[in-house]
Amino acid sequence: MTAETNQVNSTTKGADAIDEAIAKGIDFDGSPIPSAKLDLYNQVMALEANRQRSGVSNTMRSRIVRIGAKHIPQPELDQKLIDAGFAPLKEKEIAFFYGGK
Repeated sequence: MTAETNQVNSTTKGADAIDEAIAKGIDFDGSPIPSAKLDLYNQVMALEANRQRSGVSNTMRSRIVRIGAKHIPQPELDQKLIDAGFAPLKEKEIAFFYGGK
């Protein structure tokens, strides 16, 4: 792999890569993100920023389920949640995140 390829790959990895690209208004392929898409995204994020939160643990669990389902098989994620003291996967979560797999 060339240094140039490594640089591109490193900018598309990690939790902040998307936020950084959005802030720059540039997609990973170097093309500009259309202003209509940026405007809608910023409107929705502003609404989210003003939403009352239900608690850190609830948000942590939600993120674990949403992201973990992309990487961890359902029985394993369910057990990891239980082992960590979170509620196990709900039927609707299993159907949504694992139903098509």
